[in-house]
Amino acid sequence: MNAENRRLLIEGSKSFGLSLKEKTVEDFDLYLRELLKWNQKINLTAVRTEKEVVLKHFLDSLSTIPYLPEPASLLDIGSGAGFPGIPVKIVKPLLRTTLVDSVRKKVDFQRHIIRTLGLKEIEAIHTRVQDQDVPGPYREHFDVVVSRAFSDLRKFLKLSYPLLRRGGIALAMRGRWEGTETRPEPEAGKPSYEPKGIHTFFLPFSQYERSLLLFEKR
Repeated sequence: MNAENRRLLIEGSKSFGLSLKEKTVEDFDLYLRELLKWNQKINLTAVRTEKEVVLKHFLDSLSTIPYLPEPASLLDIGSGAGFPGIPVKIVKPLLRTTLVDSVRKKVDFQRHIIRTLGLKEIEAIHTRVQDQDVPGPYREHFDVVVSRAFSDLRKFLKLSYPLLRRGGIALAMRGRWEGTETRPEPEAGKPSYEPKGIHTFFLPFSQYERSLLLFEKR
């Protein structure tokens, strides 16, 4: 990672109240280099440059941290090349993290990064959450379920519900919020979600508009 992109990462993180240690920056540097190297052989992401990775992947992932309880358990659905779960884990090492993706090569890359960085209390699982019943150990297990454009909001909230503890947070990461998606209508006599806010912002040093939609499981 060149000096300018390191600066973007360090200064951009401050926008989210984060002060990155030198070791943390080095971990991100290694992550970035491995991502770009793997991406030459297998399609992990459409993002191809260091600067885009820092802005669109690393800082975008870190934008969720102010809304995460601590300590907590986090499930990242449709994690792809590890976003947002791995960047969040790098900064918050005590966060118990589970990554899920349906594409084997992406899970292989996640596991490679986990080993390379020596991350603990994090696992990468190859599965399709939408195609099967929730495994017993993961039912009502997580404090936060997060996804970055994994599916429409309605489907994401429906899939997250059995995975979340009561009072847990479903956090949907989106681009510019147009208000066109709707959450599931509550069923009579059954617990539902309570909206906890829509937070819109521009990623640091860019014109990329982002939105975080939070819902609490009742």
